Amino acid sequence: MIEWLILLIVGIVAGTIGSLVGLGGGIIVVPMMLTLSTYFSGFEDVSPQIAVGTSLLVVIFTGLSSTLTYMKYKKVDYKSGLIFFIGSGPGGIIGAYVTKFFNTSSFSLLFGLFMIFISIILMVRDKLPKVKSGEGKKISRTYIDDNGEEAEYGFKPVLGVVISFFVGFISGLFGIGGGALMVPAMILLFGFPAHIAIATSMFIIFLSATTGSVTHVALGNINWLYAAILIPGAWFGGKFGAVISTKLKGKTVIILLRLVLIVAGIKLIYEGFMG
Repeated sequence: MIEWLILLIVGIVAGTIGSLVGLGGGIIVVPMMLTLSTYFSGFEDVSPQIAVGTSLLVVIFTGLSSTLTYMKYKKVDYKSGLIFFIGSGPGGIIGAYVTKFFNTSSFSLLFGLFMIFISIILMVRDKLPKVKSGEGKKISRTYIDDNGEEAEYGFKPVLGVVISFFVGFISGLFGIGGGALMVPAMILLFGFPAHIAIATSMFIIFLSATTGSVTHVALGNINWLYAAILIPGAWFGGKFGAVISTKLKGKTVIILLRLVLIVAGIKLIYEGFMG
């Protein structure tokens, strides 16, 4: 069926873009599922809850495949990722529960505004006060990039947990994996190098998407057939995106992230108003 082929392609694109910019892929899967349910009779009527729940399940595999790839390039900060997960795990469960209060129009509008907001933050990030190195912070890290340049970054665990809780909540609520907030937060607030932020974000996304999906399964928010078609594409896309990301400059990755957020955000805002 043509619908199944489309879903497979969506999975590949979502996995690639999600892994490339550290978002997880849900930012592509959710709006595409809502759109396909509108224009293709072969799809059942997909509610926002089903779109989010199915997307978050798929994000588990995108997160895992990309994390395994980033591991080979030694880009993942496991210790920081586990600290952030202390907040993002519970946040994901609560966010997943809250999705039941949204209808299609309000969901699309809020989701679109959220993505535009994040894109604006990324646009002005270079004009914001620069985060100093890990001095004075309770946890600090040193990273040496491929060119031999050393970068120091760090964060306070309590602040990290609080921010990651909000990120996890967004993940469970929107089914996007949370990276749309986690990557900018790590770069802007904690001074993470872009590539480390993206790789570590995918590790966190894998963990938080797993916990969030448990809630969606319990609530019956999963279309298992659609998930089975999306997952293979998302798995290979996740690996492909991670490889590409390691080859690009940090600024190039941020530009791609901004473009993805703006285009998807405008589309969803339009659909929200029209609905």
